[in-house]
Amino acid sequence: MPKPLSGAYNHVIYAENQIVTKMTDTPHLDWQLRAEMALNAAVAGRHLVTYAELADAANIPPPHRIHKLAEWLETLIETDHKAATPLRAAWVISRNRNQLPAPGFFMKCQELGVYDGPAKGAIARAFHHSLIA
Repeated sequence: MPKPLSGAYNHVIYAENQIVTKMTDTPHLDWQLRAEMALNAAVAGRHLVTYAELADAANIPPPHRIHKLAEWLETLIETDHKAATPLRAAWVISRNRNQLPAPGFFMKCQELGVYDGPAKGAIARAFHHSLIA
């Protein structure tokens, strides 16, 4: 698959090696698409990314950039779980939590019956590691 063009506002979306659409000067509502593209690239490269880094890559507009991203990631967890695919949101971590996702990640996993444990500590770390291993 060809690589998307770089730059904050110039993206090409590919599906089955065909150009689907080109976005230039995308409106604010397209940040979710940019976030998904950046997250998919991080997962493919097996690189953890912080919430702030992903918010920057997606050019999420203020205010409450991280909150918007966290809500979108919780929806993505539901989508991935329903599709029986790996939870891509596991690759997004908090820089203040020793490379673990925020508590909302663990709470959403509990809600879906994927995880039954605390949002921090050794059990949370082991669960998180199992998702990204």
